[in-house]
Amino acid sequence: MSRYTGLKAVFKREFRGYFATPLGYIFMVVFLIAAGLLTVSRDFGRFLELRQASLDSFFNFLPWLFVALAPAVAMRLWAEERKTGTVELLFTLPITLRGSYLGKFLAGWSFMLVSLALTCPVVFVVAWLGDPDWGTIITGYLACALCVGLYLAIGMTFSAMTKNQVVAFILGLAASMIFLNIGRPQSLEVFSSIAGIGGYLEQLAASMSIIDHFNSLTRGLIELRTLAFFGISTLGWLAAGMALLDEVKAS
Repeated sequence: MSRYTGLKAVFKREFRGYFATPLGYIFMVVFLIAAGLLTVSRDFGRFLELRQASLDSFFNFLPWLFVALAPAVAMRLWAEERKTGTVELLFTLPITLRGSYLGKFLAGWSFMLVSLALTCPVVFVVAWLGDPDWGTIITGYLACALCVGLYLAIGMTFSAMTKNQVVAFILGLAASMIFLNIGRPQSLEVFSSIAGIGGYLEQLAASMSIIDHFNSLTRGLIELRTLAFFGISTLGWLAAGMALLDEVKAS
């Protein structure tokens, strides 16, 4: 039996589940309304007032929006299974832990990517306003896809840790916020003030900052360190979540 047996079946079941109830559609509507309001608001994005053929005001707020919405999607993926006891039943089926875990992750990620794809009208508006830099638009959407994947992996780890969905959401939100804010100037000043090792901690914190790597991509820079950061971080959190469930399975 392959290590990823059951991945396709779990993916199909979970992905269809998002559209089987009103919750999936409510999530999409909330995301699209929030993204639109933040982009055109006079206090935030000021997209209509600037009248520039650029999506900078749109991409600037998405990491902060995803940091709350991704844990909301992730919180039920395993916490609900553990609370209802169906996780034990799942382990008795002819599917592997890796297959079921990655199937749930890919389903949640695909659902959020569909939500992101529905923001395409803003691209048409930018094209109508002028001649945009299509390279930065493409890399901006790539940044959003990688960012939401990482948030989802973080949220799933805490969903696998607890049976309570609210606790899973709060822990996932807190962890994501830490990695989002760790590279901000105020945070770096705190690390740099530590005697002896402040400089090393500052460099480490800067390299782990989600917003720093996200902004690098939205500027059109596809760097190996950025792709490696998102790839290694996402795989690391997925491995942590699978390790937690493996302990549950063993017990």
